Amino acid sequence: MKEKAKASLVLLGISVIWGSTFPVMKVTVKDFPPITFIAIRFTVASLLMLFLLKKELRRDQIIPGLILGVTLFLGHGFQIVGLKYTTASNSAFITSLYVVFTPFVAYLILRKIIKVEDSVALILAILGLYLISNARLSLNYGDLLTIIAALSFAFQIVLVEYFSRYGIGIAFWQVFWNAVLSTAYALIAEGLPTPEGSVLLAILYTGIFATALAFFAQVKYQPKVEAYRAAILYSAEPVFGHLLSLVTLGEMLSVKGYLGALLIMSAIWIELYKEKLNRN
Repeated sequence: MKEKAKASLVLLGISVIWGSTFPVMKVTVKDFPPITFIAIRFTVASLLMLFLLKKELRRDQIIPGLILGVTLFLGHGFQIVGLKYTTASNSAFITSLYVVFTPFVAYLILRKIIKVEDSVALILAILGLYLISNARLSLNYGDLLTIIAALSFAFQIVLVEYFSRYGIGIAFWQVFWNAVLSTAYALIAEGLPTPEGSVLLAILYTGIFATALAFFAQVKYQPKVEAYRAAILYSAEPVFGHLLSLVTLGEMLSVKGYLGALLIMSAIWIELYKEKLNRN
Protein backbone atom coordinates (compact mmCIF):
# COMPACT_ATOMS: atom_id res chain seq x y z
CA MET A 1 0.00 0.00 0.00
CA LYS A 2 2.84 2.39 0.86
CA GLU A 3 4.46 1.61 -2.49
CA LYS A 4 1.24 2.50 -4.34
CA ALA A 5 0.91 5.73 -2.35
CA LYS A 6 4.51 6.66 -3.15
CA ALA A 7 3.95 5.94 -6.84
CA SER A 8 0.80 8.09 -6.82
CA LEU A 9 2.74 10.99 -5.28
CA VAL A 10 5.45 10.65 -7.91
CA LEU A 11 2.90 10.71 -10.74
CA LEU A 12 1.21 13.73 -9.19
CA GLY A 13 4.64 15.37 -8.99
CA ILE A 14 5.10 14.70 -12.71
CA SER A 15 1.80 16.50 -13.37
CA VAL A 16 3.06 19.48 -11.36
CA ILE A 17 6.30 19.56 -13.38
CA TRP A 18 4.45 19.28 -16.70
CA GLY A 19 2.03 21.99 -15.60
CA SER A 20 4.91 24.28 -14.67
CA THR A 21 6.30 24.15 -18.21
CA PHE A 22 3.46 26.33 -19.54
CA PRO A 23 4.40 29.55 -17.69
CA VAL A 24 8.09 28.73 -18.15
CA MET A 25 7.73 28.43 -21.93
CA LYS A 26 5.35 31.41 -22.12
CA VAL A 27 7.99 33.69 -20.59
CA THR A 28 10.82 32.19 -22.63
CA VAL A 29 9.27 32.50 -26.11
CA LYS A 30 8.82 36.25 -25.65
CA ASP A 31 12.51 36.81 -26.33
CA PHE A 32 13.72 33.52 -27.83
CA PRO A 33 12.78 31.63 -31.03
CA PRO A 34 10.24 28.93 -30.08
CA ILE A 35 11.41 26.04 -32.29
CA THR A 36 15.03 26.62 -31.28
CA PHE A 37 13.84 26.24 -27.68
CA ILE A 38 12.23 22.89 -28.58
CA ALA A 39 15.31 21.79 -30.53
CA ILE A 40 17.74 22.36 -27.66
CA ARG A 41 15.28 21.04 -25.04
CA PHE A 42 14.87 17.73 -26.84
CA THR A 43 18.56 17.46 -27.66
CA VAL A 44 19.31 17.68 -23.93
CA ALA A 45 16.55 15.15 -23.23
CA SER A 46 17.87 12.81 -25.96
CA LEU A 47 21.36 12.75 -24.46
CA LEU A 48 20.03 11.95 -20.99
CA MET A 49 17.58 9.32 -22.28
CA LEU A 50 20.36 7.72 -24.32
CA PHE A 51 22.21 7.18 -21.05
CA LEU A 52 19.10 5.86 -19.26
CA LEU A 53 17.82 3.58 -22.05
CA LYS A 54 20.94 2.59 -24.01
CA LYS A 55 20.46 -1.12 -23.22
CA GLU A 56 16.92 -1.01 -24.68
CA LEU A 57 17.80 0.44 -28.11
CA ARG A 58 17.46 -1.60 -31.34
CA ARG A 59 17.69 -0.80 -35.04
CA ASP A 60 14.11 -1.90 -35.77
CA GLN A 61 12.90 0.93 -33.50
CA ILE A 62 14.35 3.69 -35.68
CA ILE A 63 11.56 4.03 -38.28
CA PRO A 64 8.64 3.70 -35.80
CA GLY A 65 10.53 6.19 -33.63
CA LEU A 66 10.74 8.57 -36.60
CA ILE A 67 6.97 8.39 -37.14
CA LEU A 68 6.39 9.11 -33.46
CA GLY A 69 9.02 11.84 -33.60
CA VAL A 70 7.07 13.61 -36.35
CA THR A 71 3.93 13.68 -34.17
CA LEU A 72 5.93 15.01 -31.22
CA PHE A 73 7.59 17.64 -33.41
CA LEU A 74 4.20 18.83 -34.65
CA GLY A 75 2.67 18.68 -31.17
CA HIS A 76 5.41 20.58 -29.36
CA GLY A 77 6.00 22.92 -32.29
CA PHE A 78 2.38 24.05 -32.63
CA GLN A 79 2.06 24.21 -28.84
CA ILE A 80 5.03 26.49 -28.22
CA VAL A 81 4.33 28.77 -31.20
CA GLY A 82 0.72 28.96 -30.02
CA LEU A 83 1.98 30.15 -26.64
CA LYS A 84 3.19 33.36 -28.29
CA TYR A 85 -0.42 34.23 -29.11
CA THR A 86 -2.42 32.84 -26.19
CA THR A 87 -2.11 32.58 -22.43
CA ALA A 88 -0.26 29.83 -20.61
CA SER A 89 -3.53 28.86 -18.91
CA ASN A 90 -5.42 28.51 -22.20
CA SER A 91 -2.52 26.50 -23.61
CA ALA A 92 -2.60 24.13 -20.63
CA PHE A 93 -6.33 23.45 -20.81
CA ILE A 94 -6.52 23.19 -24.61
CA THR A 95 -3.46 20.92 -24.83
CA SER A 96 -5.17 18.53 -22.40
CA LEU A 97 -7.87 17.92 -25.02
CA TYR A 98 -5.64 15.23 -26.51
CA VAL A 99 -7.45 12.94 -24.05
CA VAL A 100 -10.78 13.71 -25.77
CA PHE A 101 -9.36 13.48 -29.30
CA THR A 102 -7.59 10.16 -28.72
CA PRO A 103 -10.66 7.83 -29.13
CA PHE A 104 -11.42 9.35 -32.53
CA VAL A 105 -7.82 8.99 -33.70
CA ALA A 106 -7.84 5.42 -32.35
CA TYR A 107 -10.86 4.73 -34.56
CA LEU A 108 -8.99 6.00 -37.63
CA ILE A 109 -5.79 4.04 -36.95
CA LEU A 110 -6.78 1.05 -34.79
CA ARG A 111 -10.47 0.82 -35.75
CA LYS A 112 -11.50 1.00 -32.09
CA ILE A 113 -15.20 1.62 -31.56
CA ILE A 114 -16.28 5.17 -30.68
CA LYS A 115 -18.60 5.08 -27.66
CA VAL A 116 -21.40 7.41 -26.56
CA GLU A 117 -19.16 8.81 -23.82
CA ASP A 118 -16.59 9.83 -26.43
CA SER A 119 -19.17 11.89 -28.33
CA VAL A 120 -20.49 13.50 -25.14
CA ALA A 121 -16.93 14.38 -24.10
CA LEU A 122 -16.23 15.91 -27.52
CA ILE A 123 -19.38 18.07 -27.36
CA LEU A 124 -18.42 19.32 -23.89
CA ALA A 125 -14.88 19.99 -25.10
CA ILE A 126 -16.14 22.06 -28.06
CA LEU A 127 -18.37 24.11 -25.74
CA GLY A 128 -15.43 24.53 -23.38
CA LEU A 129 -13.21 25.73 -26.23
CA TYR A 130 -15.88 28.24 -27.26
CA LEU A 131 -16.07 29.68 -23.75
CA ILE A 132 -12.35 29.64 -22.95
CA SER A 133 -11.77 31.56 -26.20
CA ASN A 134 -14.08 34.33 -24.89
CA ALA A 135 -17.18 32.91 -26.63
CA ARG A 136 -16.03 33.80 -30.14
CA LEU A 137 -16.84 31.68 -33.18
CA SER A 138 -13.40 32.56 -34.60
CA LEU A 139 -10.75 31.09 -32.34
CA ASN A 140 -7.73 33.05 -31.16
CA TYR A 141 -4.76 32.20 -33.43
CA GLY A 142 -2.77 30.79 -30.50
CA ASP A 143 -5.73 28.69 -29.34
CA LEU A 144 -6.14 27.31 -32.87
CA LEU A 145 -2.47 26.30 -33.05
CA THR A 146 -2.81 24.65 -29.64
CA ILE A 147 -5.81 22.61 -30.84
CA ILE A 148 -3.61 21.29 -33.67
CA ALA A 149 -0.96 20.48 -31.05
CA ALA A 150 -3.50 18.52 -28.99
CA LEU A 151 -4.57 16.59 -32.08
CA SER A 152 -0.91 15.78 -32.83
CA PHE A 153 -0.43 14.49 -29.28
CA ALA A 154 -3.54 12.31 -29.71
CA PHE A 155 -1.95 10.74 -32.80
CA GLN A 156 1.28 10.23 -30.83
CA ILE A 157 -0.55 8.40 -28.02
CA VAL A 158 -2.39 6.08 -30.42
CA LEU A 159 0.77 5.38 -32.41
CA VAL A 160 2.68 4.56 -29.19
CA GLU A 161 0.09 1.83 -28.61
CA TYR A 162 0.38 0.71 -32.24
CA PHE A 163 4.19 0.48 -32.01
CA SER A 164 4.31 -0.87 -28.43
CA ARG A 165 5.69 -4.22 -29.66
CA TYR A 166 9.01 -2.49 -30.36
CA GLY A 167 9.73 -2.03 -26.65
CA ILE A 168 10.57 0.87 -24.37
CA GLY A 169 13.59 1.91 -26.44
CA ILE A 170 11.23 3.55 -28.91
CA ALA A 171 10.78 6.33 -26.35
CA PHE A 172 14.36 7.45 -26.95
CA TRP A 173 13.96 7.41 -30.72
CA GLN A 174 10.83 9.57 -30.72
CA VAL A 175 12.58 12.17 -28.56
CA PHE A 176 15.74 11.91 -30.69
CA TRP A 177 13.86 12.43 -33.97
CA ASN A 178 11.92 15.31 -32.46
CA ALA A 179 15.28 16.90 -31.64
CA VAL A 180 16.58 16.30 -35.18
CA LEU A 181 13.46 17.70 -36.89
CA SER A 182 13.29 20.70 -34.56
CA THR A 183 16.98 21.44 -35.04
CA ALA A 184 16.70 21.24 -38.83
CA TYR A 185 13.69 23.60 -38.87
CA ALA A 186 15.27 26.00 -36.37
CA LEU A 187 18.51 26.10 -38.33
CA ILE A 188 16.67 27.06 -41.53
CA ALA A 189 13.97 29.36 -40.12
CA GLU A 190 15.44 30.79 -36.92
CA GLY A 191 19.21 30.60 -37.27
CA LEU A 192 19.54 28.40 -34.14
CA PRO A 193 20.78 31.12 -31.74
CA THR A 194 22.65 30.18 -28.56
CA PRO A 195 20.54 30.41 -25.38
CA GLU A 196 21.84 32.38 -22.40
CA GLY A 197 20.80 33.18 -18.85
CA SER A 198 17.19 32.45 -17.93
CA VAL A 199 16.48 30.95 -21.37
CA LEU A 200 19.22 28.37 -20.86
CA LEU A 201 17.87 27.56 -17.39
CA ALA A 202 14.36 27.12 -18.85
CA ILE A 203 15.71 24.75 -21.53
CA LEU A 204 17.64 22.70 -18.99
CA TYR A 205 14.61 22.52 -16.67
CA THR A 206 12.20 21.40 -19.36
CA GLY A 207 14.73 19.10 -21.04
CA ILE A 208 16.01 17.36 -17.91
CA PHE A 209 13.12 17.41 -15.48
CA ALA A 210 9.98 17.77 -17.63
CA THR A 211 11.13 15.43 -20.40
CA ALA A 212 13.87 12.90 -19.62
CA LEU A 213 13.47 12.41 -15.85
CA ALA A 214 9.68 12.80 -15.93
CA PHE A 215 9.43 10.08 -18.55
CA PHE A 216 11.85 7.83 -16.64
CA ALA A 217 9.81 8.26 -13.44
CA GLN A 218 6.62 7.61 -15.39
CA VAL A 219 7.97 4.34 -16.75
CA LYS A 220 9.20 3.28 -13.30
CA TYR A 221 6.20 4.20 -11.14
CA GLN A 222 3.12 4.14 -13.39
CA PRO A 223 2.97 0.29 -13.44
CA LYS A 224 2.58 0.37 -9.64
CA VAL A 225 -0.88 2.02 -9.79
CA GLU A 226 -4.03 1.31 -11.76
CA ALA A 227 -4.02 2.83 -15.25
CA TYR A 228 -7.18 4.86 -14.65
CA ARG A 229 -5.73 6.26 -11.40
CA ALA A 230 -2.55 7.29 -13.20
CA ALA A 231 -4.63 8.99 -15.89
CA ILE A 232 -6.61 10.91 -13.25
CA LEU A 233 -3.36 12.11 -11.68
CA TYR A 234 -2.07 13.23 -15.08
CA SER A 235 -5.33 15.07 -15.73
CA ALA A 236 -4.31 17.53 -13.00
CA GLU A 237 -1.64 18.94 -15.35
CA PRO A 238 -3.77 21.78 -16.82
CA VAL A 239 -5.01 22.71 -13.35
CA PHE A 240 -1.44 23.04 -12.10
CA GLY A 241 -0.57 24.84 -15.33
CA HIS A 242 -3.23 27.47 -14.62
CA LEU A 243 -2.44 27.79 -10.89
CA LEU A 244 1.27 28.26 -11.55
CA SER A 245 0.50 30.73 -14.35
CA LEU A 246 -1.75 32.63 -11.93
CA VAL A 247 0.98 32.74 -9.26
CA THR A 248 3.94 33.53 -11.53
CA LEU A 249 2.36 35.53 -14.38
CA GLY A 250 -0.78 36.88 -12.76
CA GLU A 251 -2.97 35.19 -15.39
CA MET A 252 -6.67 34.94 -14.61
CA LEU A 253 -9.45 33.60 -16.79
CA SER A 254 -12.75 35.40 -17.28
CA VAL A 255 -15.93 33.91 -15.81
CA LYS A 256 -16.62 32.39 -19.25
CA GLY A 257 -13.03 31.14 -19.34
CA TYR A 258 -13.35 29.33 -16.02
CA LEU A 259 -16.65 27.80 -17.13
CA GLY A 260 -14.95 26.68 -20.34
CA ALA A 261 -12.06 25.20 -18.38
CA LEU A 262 -14.57 23.32 -16.20
CA LEU A 263 -16.27 21.90 -19.29
CA ILE A 264 -12.92 20.83 -20.75
CA MET A 265 -11.97 19.11 -17.49
CA SER A 266 -15.43 17.46 -17.40
CA ALA A 267 -14.84 16.10 -20.91
CA ILE A 268 -11.47 14.70 -19.82
CA TRP A 269 -12.92 13.10 -16.69
CA ILE A 270 -15.69 11.46 -18.74
CA GLU A 271 -13.01 9.80 -20.86
CA LEU A 272 -11.05 8.72 -17.78
CA TYR A 273 -14.15 7.36 -16.03
CA LYS A 274 -15.00 5.42 -19.20
CA GLU A 275 -11.55 3.83 -19.06
CA LYS A 276 -12.12 2.84 -15.41
CA LEU A 277 -15.43 1.17 -16.28
CA ASN A 278 -13.82 -0.70 -19.17
CA ARG A 279 -11.16 -2.12 -16.86
CA ASN A 280 -13.64 -3.32 -14.22
